[in-house]
Amino acid sequence: MELYFSPEWMNGNVQILNVVTNKKNPVGYLCILHEDKKMYIFGNLEDSGLKEDYHDLIKPYIQGLSNMNGDQEMFSYISVGGEMLKFEQ
Repeated sequence: MELYFSPEWMNGNVQILNVVTNKKNPVGYLCILHEDKKMYIFGNLEDSGLKEDYHDLIKPYIQGLSNMNGDQEMFSYISVGGEMLKFEQ
């Protein structure tokens, strides 16, 4: 199943992105907060059956943020069905 971002709220320091299916059903979220030289990323996906799709959606997005803000320290906690989702460095 394909997953997409549906922006909920954005300003200069915060992004809240809903994660929805191709049928516009909400299944999770991704929240990003920039503060000084730190970036905090929190996310959750409720359906563990969509784990790979969620990973494929958010990984390039987070990598892009990291490239844009290379001098920021990044902290994250992203989970799928309550289990932490790990990314390579």
